[in-house]
Amino acid sequence: MYKTYTCRQNEQKANSMNELKGVHHVTAITSSAEKIYEFFTYTLGMRLVKKTVNQDDIQTYHLFFADDKGSAGTAMTFFDFPGIPKGVHGTNEIAKTSFRAPNDAALAYWEKRFDRLNVKQTDLEVQFGRKTLSFVDFDDQQYQLISDEKNTGIASGTPWQKAPVPLEHAITGLGPVFIRIGEFDYLKEILEKVFLFKETAQEGTFHRFEVGEGGNGAAVIVEQNGNVAMAQQGFGTVHHVAFRVENRAVLPSSGYVNRHFFESVYTRVAPSILFELATDGAGFMGDEPYETLGEKLSLPPFLEPKREAIEKMVRSIDTVRSTREFAKE
Repeated sequence: MYKTYTCRQNEQKANSMNELKGVHHVTAITSSAEKIYEFFTYTLGMRLVKKTVNQDDIQTYHLFFADDKGSAGTAMTFFDFPGIPKGVHGTNEIAKTSFRAPNDAALAYWEKRFDRLNVKQTDLEVQFGRKTLSFVDFDDQQYQLISDEKNTGIASGTPWQKAPVPLEHAITGLGPVFIRIGEFDYLKEILEKVFLFKETAQEGTFHRFEVGEGGNGAAVIVEQNGNVAMAQQGFGTVHHVAFRVENRAVLPSSGYVNRHFFESVYTRVAPSILFELATDGAGFMGDEPYETLGEKLSLPPFLEPKREAIEKMVRSIDTVRSTREFAKE
């Protein structure tokens, strides 16, 4: 039994925190910052809104891909830790990240697009009444597209206007985050009593939880599965998931962290499953104009004096897109 903190503590903390508003961002690990930039920009048509470094490991890139304006609830971010081994999928992991597409027709478009671009994918499926399409990248990172056609709840973002994907089919934000765990009852108690999620549906071993206004942008899908080996974190796996809060919440955590673009606390809810609570914050246009988001190496103020040294540590990646025109494919 995991002993992150006790049930009684959970109930006390729940009474003192704001209800979560939905998914804020998902952070994963990649084997190549260059290749993940190419995949998200040219295959998925998401916008690189911030090119920075891991604030705790400045030799490591931290890339943020999001909607047109870098809205909270739309960002998938990546670390490229030097020398890290390939991760192993299994139980006790944040297993899959979803992206929202506007409707069922969009998923049919993506199925054909992935075929043409040789992206490994599954067949279209229906889960919890919504059409989905699962796929992977070059690291075997697990993703899913989910249709918003029948969705209600928290609004999504705005497609990247210059993307090489027709706007009527483009990705607009993050959907449900999948968690695979052995001790389901424990995680259910944490989700419901600490984070105020409500279980809204069950299909076999999969349980859908929603929070706040609900819908695809405020959901977690938990798979109860203790019959596979323990997951091992590395490239191709998720590092943590962040949820949106209005203000900083009081929880057993890492303590308050100012990430400059938003404010955060982190709390480990089970082995290898790390939650972050993040404010919508200042966003990504505080130090870069809309037209050139993500094109330069952006550093928070406390790292700016080290810019020269940091730029020597991290290899240069050309992310200039403001001077280019992308044909809608």
